[in-house]
Amino acid sequence: EKALPAGECWLERLQLAKQLGFDFVEMSVDETDERLSRLDWSRDQRLALVSAIAETGVRVPSMCLSAHRRFPLGSEDDAVRAQGLEIMRKAIRFAQDVGIRVIQLAGYDVYYQEANDETRRRFRDGLKESVEMASRAQVTLAMEIMDYPLMNSISKALGYAHYLNNPWFQLYPDIGNLSAWDNDVQMELQAGIGHIVAVHVKDTRPGVFKNVPFGTGVVDFERCFQTLKQTGYCGPYLI
Repeated sequence: EKALPAGECWLERLQLAKQLGFDFVEMSVDETDERLSRLDWSRDQRLALVSAIAETGVRVPSMCLSAHRRFPLGSEDDAVRAQGLEIMRKAIRFAQDVGIRVIQLAGYDVYYQEANDETRRRFRDGLKESVEMASRAQVTLAMEIMDYPLMNSISKALGYAHYLNNPWFQLYPDIGNLSAWDNDVQMELQAGIGHIVAVHVKDTRPGVFKNVPFGTGVVDFERCFQTLKQTGYCGPYLI
Protein backbone atom coordinates (compact mmCIF):
# COMPACT_ATOMS: atom_id res chain seq x y z
CA GLU A 1 0.00 0.00 0.00
CA LYS A 2 2.81 2.44 0.83
CA ALA A 3 3.89 2.41 -2.83
CA LEU A 4 0.43 3.46 -4.06
CA PRO A 5 -1.45 6.80 -3.93
CA ALA A 6 -2.95 7.67 -0.55
CA GLY A 7 -6.68 7.47 0.05
CA GLU A 8 -9.31 5.16 1.44
CA CYS A 9 -10.89 3.74 -1.73
CA TRP A 10 -9.69 0.16 -1.68
CA LEU A 11 -11.45 -0.77 -4.91
CA GLU A 12 -9.37 1.82 -6.80
CA ARG A 13 -6.20 0.77 -4.98
CA LEU A 14 -6.66 -2.91 -5.79
CA GLN A 15 -7.61 -2.14 -9.40
CA LEU A 16 -4.38 -0.16 -9.78
CA ALA A 17 -2.33 -2.96 -8.22
CA LYS A 18 -3.90 -5.39 -10.69
CA GLN A 19 -3.09 -3.12 -13.64
CA LEU A 20 0.54 -2.99 -12.44
CA GLY A 21 0.73 -6.79 -12.35
CA PHE A 22 0.77 -7.39 -8.60
CA ASP A 23 -0.98 -10.31 -6.91
CA PHE A 24 -1.65 -8.68 -3.55
CA VAL A 25 -1.50 -5.48 -1.51
CA GLU A 26 -0.36 -5.28 2.10
CA MET A 27 -2.41 -2.95 4.29
CA SER A 28 -0.53 -0.43 6.43
CA VAL A 29 -1.72 0.48 9.92
CA ASP A 30 0.93 2.93 11.07
CA GLU A 31 1.06 5.40 13.96
CA THR A 32 -1.02 8.09 12.21
CA ASP A 33 -4.53 8.67 13.51
CA GLU A 34 -5.89 8.25 9.97
CA ARG A 35 -4.61 4.70 9.55
CA LEU A 36 -5.18 3.73 13.17
CA SER A 37 -8.85 4.61 12.64
CA ARG A 38 -9.13 1.67 10.22
CA LEU A 39 -9.16 -0.63 13.23
CA ASP A 40 -12.49 1.00 14.17
CA TRP A 41 -14.10 0.58 10.76
CA SER A 42 -17.79 -0.23 10.74
CA ARG A 43 -19.19 -3.52 9.47
CA ASP A 44 -20.07 -1.87 6.14
CA GLN A 45 -16.55 -0.46 5.71
CA ARG A 46 -15.05 -3.90 6.34
CA LEU A 47 -17.49 -5.47 3.89
CA ALA A 48 -16.50 -2.88 1.26
CA LEU A 49 -12.88 -4.08 1.50
CA VAL A 50 -13.93 -7.73 1.25
CA SER A 51 -16.09 -6.85 -1.77
CA ALA A 52 -13.19 -5.01 -3.46
CA ILE A 53 -10.97 -8.07 -2.98
CA ALA A 54 -13.64 -10.33 -4.49
CA GLU A 55 -14.27 -7.98 -7.43
CA THR A 56 -10.61 -7.47 -8.39
CA GLY A 57 -9.11 -10.81 -7.41
CA VAL A 58 -6.26 -8.92 -5.72
CA ARG A 59 -5.79 -10.19 -2.17
CA VAL A 60 -4.98 -8.30 1.02
CA PRO A 61 -3.36 -11.18 2.92
CA SER A 62 -1.20 -9.17 5.31
CA MET A 63 -1.07 -6.05 7.45
CA CYS A 64 2.01 -4.02 8.36
CA LEU A 65 1.22 -2.97 11.94
CA SER A 66 3.80 -0.29 12.71
CA ALA A 67 1.52 1.64 15.08
CA HIS A 68 3.47 0.18 17.99
CA ARG A 69 6.23 2.71 17.41
CA ARG A 70 3.86 5.22 18.99
CA PHE A 71 2.26 2.80 21.44
CA PRO A 72 5.03 0.27 22.19
CA LEU A 73 4.43 -2.98 24.04
CA GLY A 74 7.58 -2.34 26.04
CA SER A 75 6.56 1.10 27.29
CA GLU A 76 7.09 1.81 30.99
CA ASP A 77 3.98 4.00 30.87
CA ASP A 78 1.16 1.59 31.73
CA ALA A 79 -1.44 3.64 29.83
CA VAL A 80 0.66 3.67 26.64
CA ARG A 81 1.35 -0.05 26.91
CA ALA A 82 -2.34 -0.79 27.47
CA GLN A 83 -3.13 1.20 24.34
CA GLY A 84 -0.57 -0.89 22.45
CA LEU A 85 -2.27 -4.10 23.56
CA GLU A 86 -5.67 -2.69 22.62
CA ILE A 87 -4.35 -1.86 19.14
CA MET A 88 -3.15 -5.46 18.88
CA ARG A 89 -6.55 -6.80 19.91
CA LYS A 90 -8.32 -4.59 17.37
CA ALA A 91 -5.85 -5.48 14.61
CA ILE A 92 -6.34 -9.20 15.18
CA ARG A 93 -10.13 -8.83 15.12
CA PHE A 94 -9.90 -6.70 11.97
CA ALA A 95 -7.73 -9.36 10.34
CA GLN A 96 -10.32 -12.00 11.21
CA ASP A 97 -13.11 -9.96 9.68
CA VAL A 98 -11.47 -9.13 6.33
CA GLY A 99 -9.39 -12.27 5.73
CA ILE A 100 -5.92 -10.97 6.59
CA ARG A 101 -3.75 -13.95 7.56
CA VAL A 102 -0.48 -12.33 8.65
CA ILE A 103 0.16 -9.26 10.81
CA GLN A 104 3.72 -8.00 10.56
CA LEU A 105 5.00 -6.67 13.88
CA ALA A 106 7.62 -3.99 14.43
CA GLY A 107 10.43 -5.33 16.61
CA TYR A 108 10.76 -2.33 18.92
CA ASP A 109 10.44 -2.64 22.69
CA VAL A 110 10.28 1.17 22.65
CA TYR A 111 10.96 3.59 19.81
CA TYR A 112 10.90 7.17 21.07
CA GLN A 113 12.17 6.37 24.58
CA GLU A 114 15.34 4.86 26.04
CA ALA A 115 15.34 1.06 26.12
CA ASN A 116 16.40 -0.93 29.19
CA ASP A 117 15.90 -4.33 30.80
CA GLU A 118 12.40 -3.38 31.96
CA THR A 119 11.24 -2.27 28.50
CA ARG A 120 12.53 -5.54 27.06
CA ARG A 121 10.75 -7.57 29.75
CA ARG A 122 7.50 -5.72 29.11
CA PHE A 123 7.93 -6.26 25.37
CA ARG A 124 8.36 -10.02 25.85
CA ASP A 125 5.31 -10.18 28.08
CA GLY A 126 3.33 -8.10 25.59
CA LEU A 127 4.29 -10.44 22.78
CA LYS A 128 3.21 -13.42 24.84
CA GLU A 129 -0.20 -11.87 25.49
CA SER A 130 -0.51 -10.87 21.82
CA VAL A 131 0.29 -14.36 20.55
CA GLU A 132 -2.34 -15.81 22.87
CA MET A 133 -4.90 -13.47 21.27
CA ALA A 134 -3.68 -14.36 17.78
CA SER A 135 -3.87 -18.08 18.52
CA ARG A 136 -7.52 -17.85 19.44
CA ALA A 137 -8.20 -15.94 16.20
CA GLN A 138 -6.00 -18.18 13.99
CA VAL A 139 -4.08 -15.12 12.77
CA THR A 140 -0.29 -15.28 12.40
CA LEU A 141 1.89 -12.61 14.00
CA ALA A 142 5.18 -12.28 12.12
CA MET A 143 8.18 -10.32 13.40
CA GLU A 144 9.99 -8.00 11.03
CA ILE A 145 13.79 -7.82 11.00
CA MET A 146 14.37 -4.21 11.94
CA ASP A 147 16.55 -1.12 11.64
CA TYR A 148 16.96 -1.43 15.43
CA PRO A 149 19.47 -3.55 17.42
CA LEU A 150 16.87 -5.49 19.43
CA MET A 151 15.60 -7.28 16.32
CA ASN A 152 18.24 -6.79 13.62
CA SER A 153 18.76 -10.45 12.68
CA ILE A 154 16.78 -13.60 12.10
CA SER A 155 18.81 -15.21 14.88
CA LYS A 156 17.51 -12.67 17.40
CA ALA A 157 13.93 -13.03 16.17
CA LEU A 158 14.23 -16.81 16.47
CA GLY A 159 15.06 -16.31 20.13
CA TYR A 160 11.60 -14.82 20.59
CA ALA A 161 10.05 -17.59 18.50
CA HIS A 162 11.63 -20.20 20.78
CA TYR A 163 10.59 -18.26 23.89
CA LEU A 164 6.97 -18.02 22.72
CA ASN A 165 6.95 -21.55 21.25
CA ASN A 166 3.73 -20.93 19.35
CA PRO A 167 2.92 -21.73 15.70
CA TRP A 168 1.06 -18.41 15.38
CA PHE A 169 4.32 -16.46 15.85
CA GLN A 170 6.66 -16.50 12.85
CA LEU A 171 9.17 -14.29 10.99
CA TYR A 172 8.81 -11.68 8.23
CA PRO A 173 12.39 -10.73 7.32
CA ASP A 174 13.31 -7.56 5.49
CA ILE A 175 16.34 -8.53 3.40
CA GLY A 176 17.33 -4.87 3.18
CA ASN A 177 17.46 -4.41 6.94
CA LEU A 178 19.14 -7.80 7.31
CA SER A 179 21.87 -6.77 4.85
CA ALA A 180 22.49 -3.31 6.34
CA TRP A 181 23.77 -4.81 9.60
CA ASP A 182 26.89 -6.95 10.06
CA ASN A 183 25.02 -10.19 9.36
CA ASP A 184 25.94 -13.25 7.32
CA VAL A 185 22.76 -12.79 5.31
CA GLN A 186 22.70 -16.21 3.65
CA MET A 187 23.29 -18.02 6.95
CA GLU A 188 20.56 -15.93 8.56
CA LEU A 189 18.08 -16.86 5.84
CA GLN A 190 19.05 -20.51 6.22
CA ALA A 191 18.46 -20.24 9.97
CA GLY A 192 14.92 -19.03 9.35
CA ILE A 193 13.88 -22.15 7.43
CA GLY A 194 10.37 -23.17 8.47
CA HIS A 195 9.63 -19.85 10.18
CA ILE A 196 9.61 -17.33 7.31
CA VAL A 197 6.06 -16.51 6.17
CA ALA A 198 6.82 -13.46 3.97
CA VAL A 199 9.83 -11.51 2.72
CA HIS A 200 10.19 -7.73 2.36
CA VAL A 201 12.41 -6.77 -0.59
CA LYS A 202 14.28 -3.44 -0.54
CA ASP A 203 17.80 -2.09 -0.92
CA THR A 204 19.82 -0.50 1.89
CA ARG A 205 23.27 0.70 2.84
CA PRO A 206 24.96 0.42 6.25
CA GLY A 207 23.08 2.82 8.51
CA VAL A 208 20.67 3.83 5.70
CA PHE A 209 17.46 1.82 5.87
CA LYS A 210 15.03 3.83 3.74
CA ASN A 211 14.78 5.42 0.28
CA VAL A 212 17.76 3.59 -1.24
CA PRO A 213 17.05 2.99 -4.97
CA PHE A 214 17.25 -0.63 -6.07
CA GLY A 215 20.75 -1.48 -7.27
CA THR A 216 22.52 1.32 -5.39
CA GLY A 217 22.82 -0.43 -2.02
CA VAL A 218 24.51 -3.49 -0.56
CA VAL A 219 21.77 -6.12 -0.91
CA ASP A 220 22.79 -9.14 -3.00
CA PHE A 221 19.31 -9.89 -4.30
CA GLU A 222 20.31 -12.77 -6.55
CA ARG A 223 22.03 -14.68 -3.74
CA CYS A 224 19.16 -13.96 -1.32
CA PHE A 225 16.58 -15.28 -3.78
CA GLN A 226 18.73 -18.33 -4.53
CA THR A 227 19.08 -19.10 -0.82
CA LEU A 228 15.37 -18.72 -0.20
CA LYS A 229 14.57 -20.97 -3.16
CA GLN A 230 17.04 -23.61 -1.96
CA THR A 231 15.44 -23.60 1.49
CA GLY A 232 12.05 -24.31 -0.08
CA TYR A 233 10.54 -20.88 0.57
CA CYS A 234 7.49 -20.38 -1.68
CA GLY A 235 5.77 -17.49 0.11
CA PRO A 236 5.11 -13.89 -0.92
CA TYR A 237 7.64 -11.17 -1.69
CA LEU A 238 6.64 -7.60 -0.88
CA ILE A 239 8.09 -4.42 -2.41
